[in-house]
Amino acid sequence: MSTPFKISVSDDVIKDLHNRLDMARWPDEIGGDWQYGTDLNYLKQLCHYWRHEFDWRKQERILNQFDHFTSIVNDRKLHFIHQRSKHEDALPLLVTHGWPGSIAEFVKIIAPLTDPTNHGGTSADAFHVICPSIPGYGFSDAPTAPGFDQKCVAEGNILLMQQLGYDRYGVQGGDWGSAISSWNALLAPKQVVGLHLNLVFAGFPKHKENPLEGVTEAEQQRLAERRSAMKEGTGYQQIQGSKPQTLGYGLHDSPIGLAAWITEKFHAWTDCHGDIERSLSKDELLTNIMIYWVTGTITSSTRLYYESAHSSNDMAAAGRIETPTGCAIFPAELYIPPRIWAEEIYNIQHWSVMDRGGHFAALEEPQLFVADIRQFFATLR
Repeated sequence: MSTPFKISVSDDVIKDLHNRLDMARWPDEIGGDWQYGTDLNYLKQLCHYWRHEFDWRKQERILNQFDHFTSIVNDRKLHFIHQRSKHEDALPLLVTHGWPGSIAEFVKIIAPLTDPTNHGGTSADAFHVICPSIPGYGFSDAPTAPGFDQKCVAEGNILLMQQLGYDRYGVQGGDWGSAISSWNALLAPKQVVGLHLNLVFAGFPKHKENPLEGVTEAEQQRLAERRSAMKEGTGYQQIQGSKPQTLGYGLHDSPIGLAAWITEKFHAWTDCHGDIERSLSKDELLTNIMIYWVTGTITSSTRLYYESAHSSNDMAAAGRIETPTGCAIFPAELYIPPRIWAEEIYNIQHWSVMDRGGHFAALEEPQLFVADIRQFFATLR
């Protein structure tokens, strides 16, 4: 049974945040311009805005325009948005975020997906949209025992859709949501009619003597470009995948530490060309950071890296996912595999290469994102 939920942060939490921001102790910097990590000048500007201009109550109202619920799934509280379309034939669509994202990523896409006739589409494009907060992220309870990996998240999402009465639905994801949605399709093939991804995990086909056979020059160039861009951008994976608790003490206690850790990823992973606010506003960035701060879930969120790195669950060992799969390829994504590699793992029916956008596609390029979802699922309804 689902219980209606409203985001409502106490004044005491806001006051405590402001006190901590007022007492910030800033480090020195050399190099600058994001060379060694989050740029000091930008972070000072962001935190000044956070303290003196950012209106959390306004952002609460924006988030609360949607229908929020909680439900008990596997003995813990799972928070989710469940926005039903007015069109009865709408296809249920389960959309899962990643790290360091949240349900705030989907603010711009929910209305176009649920109410297409008022957003450039037809009634045939309608979806009922379900956006869970991953356990340990935001407003969902954190797992209390070791071993909770991406497969476990997918199992909970399958149970949630059963509770909601949906026996036929699509799934969509990027970042962790890509892996979780892939597990969802693998574990519930009769229920999942289509799988849409905006990050595709597909490595070298190990059975091929020449993995680059059939890979176009353009694909090889994209692969090399993204590898180069990420050469010094994966240290967070090693830390979160090995010692998340040690990291958590600093991020949980310090708002500027939390903001620095998350902001670096939005700067590096969006298609912003070095200017983060070309891709999203301070309000959008801080709303996402605030969800981690007010819920105290940064440490539990990073544990998903540890659990997945130490898990014995291997999605590849289960064989190719035969669910019809659509992929939206955004140029500033962390990793862009050749299509032929992805076809080793997925039943690719749709492959769109975008001319702009990055890792947080629903937030950065909502129109492209929505259009691609509509196009892919049009043949699967």
